[in-house]
Amino acid sequence: MDKDKDMSSKDEKVTQEAQNAENLSTDATSDQHSEAETEGDENKEENEETEDANHDFSNFTKKQLLQTLRELLKVEDYIKKDPLVNDIKSHFDDCYGKEKEAALKQFLEEGGTEDGFDYRGDDVDREFFQAYGEFKDRKSKQYKEQEKAKERNAQTKNQILDRLRELVDNEETTSSIDTIKEIQKEWKSIGPVPSNQNKNLWASYNALMDRYYDNRSIYFELKELDRKKNLESKLELCEKAESLANIEDLKEAIKVLNELHEEFKHIGPVPREEQEQVWQRFKAASDAVYARRKEFYEGQKELLKANQILKEKLIAQLGEFKDFKAERIREWNQKTKGILEIQKAWEAIGPVPREHGREINKTFWGLFKQFFHHKNQFFKELDEVRKVNKEKAEKLIEQADALKESTDWKDTSNELINLQKEWKKLGPMPEKVRDDLYHRFKTACDTFFQNRRDANKEVTQEFEENLKKKQAICEQMTKEAEAGEDLSEEILEVHIANYNEIGFVPRKNIKEIAAQFNKAVDAYVEKLGVEGKNKEEFLFRLNLNKIQSDPNSARVLNKKEHGIRKQISDLENNITLWKNNLEFFAASKTADKLKDQFEEKIDKAEQEVDRLKKKLSIIREF
Repeated sequence: MDKDKDMSSKDEKVTQEAQNAENLSTDATSDQHSEAETEGDENKEENEETEDANHDFSNFTKKQLLQTLRELLKVEDYIKKDPLVNDIKSHFDDCYGKEKEAALKQFLEEGGTEDGFDYRGDDVDREFFQAYGEFKDRKSKQYKEQEKAKERNAQTKNQILDRLRELVDNEETTSSIDTIKEIQKEWKSIGPVPSNQNKNLWASYNALMDRYYDNRSIYFELKELDRKKNLESKLELCEKAESLANIEDLKEAIKVLNELHEEFKHIGPVPREEQEQVWQRFKAASDAVYARRKEFYEGQKELLKANQILKEKLIAQLGEFKDFKAERIREWNQKTKGILEIQKAWEAIGPVPREHGREINKTFWGLFKQFFHHKNQFFKELDEVRKVNKEKAEKLIEQADALKESTDWKDTSNELINLQKEWKKLGPMPEKVRDDLYHRFKTACDTFFQNRRDANKEVTQEFEENLKKKQAICEQMTKEAEAGEDLSEEILEVHIANYNEIGFVPRKNIKEIAAQFNKAVDAYVEKLGVEGKNKEEFLFRLNLNKIQSDPNSARVLNKKEHGIRKQISDLENNITLWKNNLEFFAASKTADKLKDQFEEKIDKAEQEVDRLKKKLSIIREF
């Protein structure tokens, strides 16, 4: 007591009190508190990390994932729910990626190009990403608030230690017992503190409490009575801890045990002769639960190691993409599909050993991000090209706008036609403004030509005459088809040629006469009865003939030619792949059967290539 009073500073007192708590050989109270705290805190964190592990979102729709995320926004412990939200985000990204891929496929089937694809998602996507960002903001704010609260709690506990130290060092008073009880109550009510201060705070607190009970002889009887009450409380906790052996749910047992540890360390000291015994009883009950948990995690080690091996193999595969470079969008998209397949396989694999998790994740996602960094650089350069083409388009629009109100029909018409030819030579433009630019250019051109049509009645009359001529040809073809006599391919081609030679018709009748013409041609072909390969080529030629009547025939033919070339390229790639595979088959019955199958596939593919090349040659004739 005298030695403590003679200390030169408060810091020296804290150090001496911590040392006294650690060196007490006859009183196990501080050791009990320290062990209970250490084991309880270590397992509490582990228990919280696995609390949501049983959630399975693999069959959830995007709306269900959004609803689940919204429910989690209502909770208060955002930090604890962060792993669960990350799992929800991973499943949502998978759904989003599949929808984006489907949209791209549909876009390509409808005639679009991959470099012109821009996926915006739906309202559910936007609401989900907004809710996800809000959750992350709340979690970050809560974490900062918790850290501040811990610092405040540490300051409060240091203030309590100052009061307790003053009470212990001062002379005895009749009110000291009540004051001690109030200090104990205040100490217990204070929340968590920074982990680097927790041990020293508890050591100082326990040392001061022990000194109080040991040095105040005037209150010895009250102390002993209080210790006996503490003994009853701790024995009751021992019984509760021992009953946890009957709880099958290990997660629930760990949770309850953590709560019991929290209560145990806040109960004051017990009679000296009972201290070691009661602590050993409580510790034995705790060890039984921890042994069950250890057995469970030992069983998980092999699975975690197997997951580690699988993820390391995926990292090796991803490493092959590390320095990938290409000049074509198609090549980047093909490699991207491979990358996303690896990502999907990665996400399907469970956790790995904790000591390797950070390094493995860092390596994988580092390679993943590096690939997409290179891809973004490529598209950034491509965007520059699109930007230049956009500027060229703007200039053509300015020139067309300047000419649209001209009344010099002949010269202005030639100038606009030349501008239209230049427009067709333009390369790709930004997807977001491409349609708008084309609409503005087309509107300017249409304005001039409509003005010219309105000013030239003779031309309008010519269009009406052209409509009557085309209607007459359609009626003649329909009558010949209904009669079913003297039908021939040559006559049909003459009809189509005559139809295409006729000039424009009034704008309001374009769709009507086109539908009438197609109907007449279809009726004639049906009665003509062309069969086999000749029929296919004949119908293809007829289709091209009909396309020629379209004002945008050049663009339509170019698009059709591009599609056929793509089919040929894909088939030729497959043929090369199948031929290479044939070289690896061994000389066995099974291999012979597979070789026959591959040779049959190759033969059919080569026939299809010949058929498509024939179509290309027909297109070049037009």
